[in-house]
Amino acid sequence: MLLNALLIAIKEIRRNILRSILTILGIVIGVASVIAMVMIGDGTTANVTANIEKLGSNMLNVRVGQEKRGAPRDDNSAKPFKIEDITAIKNEVSNLKGVTAENSGMANVVFGNKSNSSLIVGTTSDYFIIKDWEVEQGRIFEEGELSSGKSVCILGTTVVKNLFGDENPIGATIRIKNFPCSVIGVLASKGASSFGRDQDEVVITPLKMYQRKIQGNLDVSSIIVSVMEEKYIEDAKEQIISLMQDRRAVKVGESDNFHIRDMKDILNTMTSTTKMLTYLLGSIAAISLLVGGIGIMNIMLVSVTERTREIGIRLAIGAMQSEVLLQFLIEAIVLSTWGGIIGIFLGLGVGYGVVQIFELPYIINTQIILISFIFSTLIGVVFGYFPARKAARLNPIDALRYE
Repeated sequence: MLLNALLIAIKEIRRNILRSILTILGIVIGVASVIAMVMIGDGTTANVTANIEKLGSNMLNVRVGQEKRGAPRDDNSAKPFKIEDITAIKNEVSNLKGVTAENSGMANVVFGNKSNSSLIVGTTSDYFIIKDWEVEQGRIFEEGELSSGKSVCILGTTVVKNLFGDENPIGATIRIKNFPCSVIGVLASKGASSFGRDQDEVVITPLKMYQRKIQGNLDVSSIIVSVMEEKYIEDAKEQIISLMQDRRAVKVGESDNFHIRDMKDILNTMTSTTKMLTYLLGSIAAISLLVGGIGIMNIMLVSVTERTREIGIRLAIGAMQSEVLLQFLIEAIVLSTWGGIIGIFLGLGVGYGVVQIFELPYIINTQIILISFIFSTLIGVVFGYFPARKAARLNPIDALRYE
C-alpha cells in the first residue's frame, strides 16, 4: 500500500511538474540559506580562532592600569613597568616559556625615496618565541645588540614589499624617526589579524634602542608572557598578580594598578559572538522553510479540489479514509523531501562560493545538514496533514457530484 501510494504521488507530481517546482522553491531556499549561513559562520569562527592564535599561544598580556572596555590602552594614572619587573616574573613565576616587554607605537619608516607608516615594536628575543613568529631571512637579535640597544631591526613582509620591492633588504639601512637602523632579518608572513590589522606591517627593534631613540624613556608599557601549557595559565596568572601587587605596592583593599589579559578569554568571547550571530542568521533563514510549508499546504488544498471526483470514486469503490489520507500526505512529504535535498546541494554550493571569495576555511556542518533535511521532511508532514485530512473526509456522494 505504501509503495503504491508513493508511485501515485510521483505520477501526480510529474503531471504538474512546473507547479511542483514552484511549490518546493520555498523549501529549497530555506534549507539552502540555513546551510550556507552556518557554513559561512563556521568558516568565520575558524578564521577568527586561527588569527587570534597567531598572536601567541597560551599568552598573557600584563598592562598598566585597571582593565577597561574596548581596545587595549595604557592608563596614565598608574606608574609604568620597569625592566626589573620582567626579570622578576622570569625568575619567580614557574612554567613559563618566555617573558618580554612589548613597547610599541606608529612611526614613519624611510628607505631612499620611499616611506611607510609602520608599527614599531621594542622588545627582546623572547618576543619571537611568545608570538611563535619565525624569521624567514636573516637572523634575530644577538645578546650584545639587546644589551647595548644597537640600531638594528627586523622587518615584516609588508614593510619589505613597500620599501624594497623585490630587492633583498638584509644589510640595508632604513630610517625610523630620522634614526638610522640596519636591517638584519625579515619575518615570516602572518597576514591580517582578526581585528583587521596587517600583522606584517611591523618593524621589530631591541627594547633599549626603542626606549632610548623612539620612546625617550626607560618605561615598559606592556609585558607579554607565554605559559608552557594551557593547564598552567591560571596558576601563572595568580603568581603574576601576587608578584606585581608586591612590586607595585598595592595595599590590601585597593584596586590593582595593572591588569592581565588572557588571549584564551579574548578567543572565547569572539568565537561565542560569531557562533551566536551564525545561529541567529540561520534561524532567520529558517523562517523561509515555514513559508515553503505554507506553499505546500496551499498547493495540496488546490490538488484536493481538482481531484475531488477522483477521491469520490476511490471512496465509492471501497478505499478507506486512511488510504486517501496517506496518499495526499505522501505527496506532500515527497515534495518537501525533494526540496530539502535540492536545498542541501544548493546551500553547499553557495557556501563554498562565498568562503572562497572571502578566503575562509570550508567547513561542512553535517549536523546542520541532517537537521535541515529532517526539518524539511517534517514540514511536509505538518503542512500536508490538513489537506490530506480534508481529502479523506470527503463525502463520496458529494464528491461524485462535484463539477
